[in-house]
Formats: sequence, structure tokens, C-alpha cells
Amino acid sequence: MESIIVDDEAHLARRIATERQSRSWSLADLAERSGVSRSMLSKVERGEASPTATVLLKIAGAFGLTLAELLDPAEERASRFLSRRDQPTWVDSASGYRRRQVYLSPAMPMELVEVELPAGAAVGAPASSYALIRQVLWVLDGAVTIVEGEARTELERGDRLEFGPPADVVFRNETAAPCRYLVALVRS
Repeated sequence: MESIIVDDEAHLARRIATERQSRSWSLADLAERSGVSRSMLSKVERGEASPTATVLLKIAGAFGLTLAELLDPAEERASRFLSRRDQPTWVDSASGYRRRQVYLSPAMPMELVEVELPAGAAVGAPASSYALIRQVLWVLDGAVTIVEGEARTELERGDRLEFGPPADVVFRNETAAPCRYLVALVRS
């Protein structure tokens, strides 16, 4: 069975608006903190635009949240067991990047995320999304190239990479086949 798809624009729009309003921030405040334009934020909150993974990472970073915490708060899934079909999945419609939240719990500051990156796809993550976390990536299938600041690392099946200090990162699948990797992250 397929997992829950967390790409309902209305749900995501409400979630972002709720986070912003709980901080008493205006759209301009969030735009300044996230680096996402006020007009794009307005469209996202009204459900008129589908944010990319990069845009969501910028918004989550501005809120001091991980992408998982923004997409699917851990309080909603506090069970010790969660079947694959109930693990929330989000797909970036622009790149085809697909993330499945394997583990997220309010009881432990660790997350596990499985990512599928289509052939030829690339997804960028701003340094701000790494300010509060440390992470390790482990390639399950295929190959992925990580450009972390100025450093470029090519990983194949079984390879792992521990990320360094916060830097802009690009995840690239420069091959003709999809790749799949696991990301383990902890709050620092």
C-alpha cells in the first residue's frame, strides 16, 4: 500500500499561516527571515502556488523547524509503530523529489527520511535549513552527488556522508537512473 501523500495545498497553506501567525509575523517578516518573496509566500498561504522543496526548506528554517516538522508535526504521529502506508510522503512537483518521513517523534530529537531523487534531478537546500541540525546521508540505491558549499562528493550505493557546518547544499542525481537515500538527522 502507498503511504499518505502530504501535498494537499490547503493543509500546507494553513500550516504555514498558522506557524507565521503564532509568531505574530507579517508576510513581510517571514519573507525577510526566509528569503522567499512576500508575493510567493502569499500565493503559498492562499493555496495558489505549490512550493518547491527549496522554498519549503527556507520557510521551515525561518521558523526554526525541520522540513518534517513543517510538513507533518510529530505530535500527530506519536505512536511507536507506524506502518509504511501511514508514513507521510511529500513530492516536489517541480523536480520529482519524493521524501517519505520514516521516523519523527516528539520523544526523540532524531528523524529518518527516505528520499527518491529522479534521474537528472537536483534540489537545493539553503544553509539556514542546517543551522539547528546535524545529518548523515546513506545511499540505498543508485548514486547522488552532494555539493556542500564548495565541496563536491559523489556517492554510490552503500556510501555515506556526514554533513559539515551549515552551507548551501545541492543534491544532484547526475545519472540516468533514479537514486534512493536515507537521511538521519538530529537536532544539534
